[in-house]
Amino acid sequence: MIGFLSGKVISSKPTEILIDVNGVGYTVYISINTFEKISDKEIVALYIHTHVKEDSITLFGFSSESEKEMFELLISISGIGPKLALSLLSGIQTEDLRDAILNGDVTRIIAIPGIGKKTAERLILELKSKVGEVRVEGEPVVHHGVKQEAVAALTTLGYNYTTAEKVVRQILASSPACTLEELIKKSLGELNK
Repeated sequence: MIGFLSGKVISSKPTEILIDVNGVGYTVYISINTFEKISDKEIVALYIHTHVKEDSITLFGFSSESEKEMFELLISISGIGPKLALSLLSGIQTEDLRDAILNGDVTRIIAIPGIGKKTAERLILELKSKVGEVRVEGEPVVHHGVKQEAVAALTTLGYNYTTAEKVVRQILASSPACTLEELIKKSLGELNK
C-alpha cells in the first residue's frame, strides 16, 4: 500500500493532481481544501489512502494526517464511499467537521452539497465516539494523548466535551509542558470560573 507520496506536480485540478515521483506519474484524487494548500507549489508531499477495488486501485491524497484520518473514518460508514467522503472534506474543514459531529450539528453537515439529513444523522451517530481521536491540524503529537486523557477526565466529571476540549487546548497552547495532573487542575479552575 502507498501511504505517502512526494514529488513534482505535473498537472493539477481542484479534485485531482498528477505527481511525478522518480519518473512515475501518479494520479491522486484530492479534496478542494488540500488543493488550496498545495495549488501554488511545484513539489508536493501528500499522505495517501490507497483504495483497492476488484477492478481498480485509486489513490486519495491529503495535505495533513488529520484530513486522512477523517477520510478513513468517513469511508468506514456504510453508504459513504471515497468520492462522497472526499466531497464532504471539500465542503468543510476537517476541524469544523469534527466539531459538527461532536456537537451533533446536523444543520452544519447537511449544508455540504450531496449530504442529506439521514446521512448527516448516520455520520453523527456512528462517528461521535470515534472522531475525538482525530488529531487537530497543528496540534503537537506529544500533547495529543495527554489532551485526550484530560478531556476524558473532565467529561467523566460531567463537563461538556466541546467546552472541556477547548479549555484543555487553550491551556496546552499557553503551558505546553503541563503534566496530565496540572492540566486537569488548570482546566477545572477555568471551567469553574
